[in-house]
Amino acid sequence: MIDDRREVKDKQLRYMRRALTLASQAELRGEVPVGCIIVLKNKIIAEAFNQPIIKHDPSAHAEIVALRLAGKLIKNYRLPGTVMYVTLEPCAMCIGAIINARVSKVFYGASDPKFGACGSMLSIHENVELNHHTAFEGGLLANESAELLRKFFKCRRK
Repeated sequence: MIDDRREVKDKQLRYMRRALTLASQAELRGEVPVGCIIVLKNKIIAEAFNQPIIKHDPSAHAEIVALRLAGKLIKNYRLPGTVMYVTLEPCAMCIGAIINARVSKVFYGASDPKFGACGSMLSIHENVELNHHTAFEGGLLANESAELLRKFFKCRRK
């Protein structure tokens, strides 16, 4: 039992590290460093990083781009049974898309006190009126995720 839990935690950390690698790719392109992967049955089916500047698209957050890729791959706009790993707490726009896609669970790294919609700024996911509920868990590699963002914004302010 303990070994099973350890194995699950190791997989979660491995997935979040991949999301951090993607976030670094966003940073190299001048985008806010946020990375996201979507997993189905222990297999990564989509990965993305923030691209609103590159794509001239305000909706091209890492989560939205990953959801679009996953939907195309499985040929469905619903993604039941999937788990998302994202380096930053999702915003209200992304939470709406995540819930509409029927993602089962989201793990996120750093909290976002200005735009986070999983408890920092808003708690959209806790609305009992919603017909689908996605589980959200923050804090997975939170320090690494937050440090990447701090460094990025520190450089931008110079």
